Amino acid sequence: MGTDLLFVAVVLLGTLVMFMLGKIRYDLVALVALFLIVVSGIISPEDAFYGFSHPAVITVACVLVVSRGLLNAGIVDLIASLVNRVGNKPFFQRGILSTLVALSSGFMNNVGSLSLFIPITLSVSKKHKISPSSLLMPLAFASLLGGMVTLIGTPPNIIIATFRGQQEGMEAFRMFDFSYVGGFVAIVGLLFVIFVGWRLIPQRKGQSSSGDIIEIAKYITEVRVPEKSEAVGKRLSELEYDPEEITIVGLIRGEQNYPDPYPTRTIREEDILVVKADTDELQGFLDAYGFELAESKEIGPESLGSEKVGLLEVVVMPDSFMEGRTAGRVNLRNRFGINLLAVAREGGGLRGRLSNIRIRAGDVLLLQGNREILHEIIPRLGFLPLAERSLRLGQPRRVLLAFGAFALAVALSAIGLLPIQISFLGAAIFMVLGGFLSLKDAYASIDWPVIILLGAMFPLSQALDQTGGTELIASGILQAASQADPWVALTIVFVGTMFLSDLVNNTAATVLMAPIALNIAYGLEVSPDSFLMAVAISASCAFLTPVGHQSNTLVMGPGGYRFSDYWRMGLPLEAIIVVTAIPLLLIFWPL
Repeated sequence: MGTDLLFVAVVLLGTLVMFMLGKIRYDLVALVALFLIVVSGIISPEDAFYGFSHPAVITVACVLVVSRGLLNAGIVDLIASLVNRVGNKPFFQRGILSTLVALSSGFMNNVGSLSLFIPITLSVSKKHKISPSSLLMPLAFASLLGGMVTLIGTPPNIIIATFRGQQEGMEAFRMFDFSYVGGFVAIVGLLFVIFVGWRLIPQRKGQSSSGDIIEIAKYITEVRVPEKSEAVGKRLSELEYDPEEITIVGLIRGEQNYPDPYPTRTIREEDILVVKADTDELQGFLDAYGFELAESKEIGPESLGSEKVGLLEVVVMPDSFMEGRTAGRVNLRNRFGINLLAVAREGGGLRGRLSNIRIRAGDVLLLQGNREILHEIIPRLGFLPLAERSLRLGQPRRVLLAFGAFALAVALSAIGLLPIQISFLGAAIFMVLGGFLSLKDAYASIDWPVIILLGAMFPLSQALDQTGGTELIASGILQAASQADPWVALTIVFVGTMFLSDLVNNTAATVLMAPIALNIAYGLEVSPDSFLMAVAISASCAFLTPVGHQSNTLVMGPGGYRFSDYWRMGLPLEAIIVVTAIPLLLIFWPL
């Protein structure tokens, strides 16, 4: 093994390990790896950023913009409104919800599709008294299965299609080339999830609606101001306490309720202060001003909200502004005017000092603040509200225009008149010029960490190929399967990519495995199409862990899932997919 190859192997191994640990966000890890490869001289500075102009990167960005335009037009909301007609039997609810998520994920970003249906699912769960854990993981898996069906369903398909088009004498896969295998796999996977898989999931307590899981009384205390208290006559702003440990989230005066009171409000005797505090800090607060614990009924949302001030449960999205930060460091109160009241993780509330809790993707936060500010801030912070929002059914003309632009882009790329990146660039421009979303929203809809990851990983894959690493790995697999039929090597590639996608971002897994699969096909002197399709399908099979795909992470908090819950349904599902996909690959993309 040459020195350059050894260096690339160490960098890539370190990159994969950092992806799995998740201590540093994957886009930053990829940039560090790219920097190391460039300064080592393996990749020239001129080629360092060619990945950012790669057709796959442009296509992913444009598809995300078009998906947001379709959401704003109300098309997907119109589809989601069908859920209201679902009967009260869990089987029908699970089947309809999972099918709708899978269908919409085939033509738009699967995380965006899932995000739309999570609040609807929680509402159905509460209405019919069904554990959300039996509904949400099937939805997440359905979003991954639906992404297999079309070229634009998931980034791995786009990467594989453009990778094929860059090979000499080959053209890129078209829109529905993935449907032959992906469609059958998605149907089989959905049937398993709907009829059998959900039974393998432990029935855990999850977020059924705003305020249900995060029991407010465990985090909020009512404090009475007696006649002799030193606080009488003072303004709230004049009280001395650590704002990171104690937050006054309400004031009750007789029959009047003042949620999130102004700091200038004067304290009167017999006022009730609604306080969020740790037990140790609360006692010091009581002693300092002669406050007393109030004897009252259990505190509910009505004590903390009004027409202007609201409570909202949100789930922390992957790549959220708060992910990896402590609540004290973010300081939501001073920076954004909202209070963090509680944090829930894996179905239960976290006790102790909120300021010291390091927020993770999938955590559920209970926020209090001005309703308008809340709904404006939560998208910027990377939160998904768990309350069902009103449907935007849109005007029929605008719905038809948005759908027409999308359908035209699909048709032009499907029949080969325009490359996928050009047709969807046109659709994205139409969405902005047509007023379906602003230019600011267009940029905000792009998943920039994934774009950075893609742009950085392509040169890393090139470095592995240039130094002989790709050929070395392919030779090892060929040697292992030398005495067997080519389908054995195909199965090894399929299972290997699937396993890698369970541990690291499936986009990164696809970029690394595509050239390896191509080399194996050439070594066996068979058609590479079956191997490339195997990588595309298996890269979407990240069913074993919550970190394999953003969809899995997104349902972890609302569903109350633990890390070990995913493999219970995911392992048999992956086994079924392997048994289903390999024969289909050999039939539709023969060796």
